[in-house]
Amino acid sequence: MKTLKTLIVIIGALFTFHTASAQSDKSQRTIGISTQTFKVNGVCVMCKKRIENTALSVEGVKSAIWDENTKKLTSKYSIFKKEAADIVQKKLAAVGHDNDQYKANDTAYNALPDCCHCRNI
Repeated sequence: MKTLKTLIVIIGALFTFHTASAQSDKSQRTIGISTQTFKVNGVCVMCKKRIENTALSVEGVKSAIWDENTKKLTSKYSIFKKEAADIVQKKLAAVGHDNDQYKANDTAYNALPDCCHCRNI
């Protein structure tokens, strides 16, 4: 009988721990996070790094992933920073990358390395 009670307590504790750890997985939380995807011109790994770092430099942006094949940037940002998506696109244009909303000025575009030149939005 004592062994049965101990076994039940252990199973209950394991179940409780498993449930608590499943709820604390921060990578799966989407409450308070908004996602936006938009096209950004770029061609190489240097572009990818520049695009993602520029997006991540904006306050409120939690993640930024640019897909070299689709030319799309998916960014996640705090819903409390509603202007973050627009600021990301402005900053990308400022560093030379055309996007859905803004076109880079010629000075910023020409400052990019030669391998990063592509204007097709």
